[in-house]
Amino acid sequence: MPVRLRHLFRELSGRNDQVLAGLILDQLSTAEDGVALASALADGELPPDIARSRISEIEHEGDTRRGLLVAQLHRSVSSPIDREDLFRLSRSVDDVLDAVRDFIREADLFALGDEDAFRPVLAALTRGVGELGDAVRLLPRAPRQAAERALHAKKQGLRTAYQHAVSALLARPLTAETLKTTLLLWRLDAAGMHLATAADALADGVVKRFQ
Repeated sequence: MPVRLRHLFRELSGRNDQVLAGLILDQLSTAEDGVALASALADGELPPDIARSRISEIEHEGDTRRGLLVAQLHRSVSSPIDREDLFRLSRSVDDVLDAVRDFIREADLFALGDEDAFRPVLAALTRGVGELGDAVRLLPRAPRQAAERALHAKKQGLRTAYQHAVSALLARPLTAETLKTTLLLWRLDAAGMHLATAADALADGVVKRFQ
């Protein structure tokens, strides 16, 4: 069968939706690796310089996987949700990883101190990324359920954990260490905002396609 006919058959059969969802999942897997690395750093299981070296490798892998998705989108006629929303979902997942990368790099530069401040925020981020992954798995076969699951990814308490951590810091005397910790917490909050944007992209795409 000619290549073009194979591609057309795959798209008409719905196989292409599964391929695109799988490529998003590959991206999310890389983001999960980044968050796990940040958690290991915050738990004192990994020296900051080693974590910084490792996150560069993970970021490179994430860029490669995003490139594969973009290439597949260019070749595709169909997609599980509108192409713009799928592209926004992919870009936002990439932004999550970028924010985690910045957290790890700056933790090394700042000589990470108050690890306890980061653990609840990272735990919420871990749950959120996992929930979004579950949503993407549902997307090809149960899009409305996928949209509901995506919204759960936004409700894992990350912003609340961030606010509590910052409030506790501001109750202390202002020092260079508290400023550093606040800046690092902001990086994790940014990751949470990008995760929320990714979840919205998936949910919006489902509403526009299936309303």
